[in-house]
Amino acid sequence: MGNAYLWTKTLHIVLIASWFAGLFYLPRIFVNLADEKNPEVYVRLLGMADRLFRFMTILAVPAVLLGLTLWLHFKIGAGDVWMYAKFFFVILVIGYHHACWSLLKKFRNGVNTRSGVWYRWFNEVPVILLLIVTALVVIKP
Repeated sequence: MGNAYLWTKTLHIVLIASWFAGLFYLPRIFVNLADEKNPEVYVRLLGMADRLFRFMTILAVPAVLLGLTLWLHFKIGAGDVWMYAKFFFVILVIGYHHACWSLLKKFRNGVNTRSGVWYRWFNEVPVILLLIVTALVVIKP
């Protein structure tokens, strides 16, 4: 398929890995925000969460666009059932990203109602989604 395909695939993988690093870490910051009583520390953690969310979003957009390029231009998975399943789970990942944004807004507004324990469980969701999507791409059931 050539160099363009290989570079597209390489950048897609690196951007996905980087995006997921943020999806793994942001809820850990939420755990600390939910439990934090010191206002100065809370503000510092909130700043970290805001910057991380912006960076994650900057990574997510080209990651998704490159995935679409692999499918539409290079025909990777075109017509295959595993690719449609992957699309479904990628939409769930995007939904999780959006949920993080919604939760971050609650922390910004001081109206979080969830515990640190809840955020610890919430933090497991992207691990499961990444496992499913990776299995679909590698195994192609």
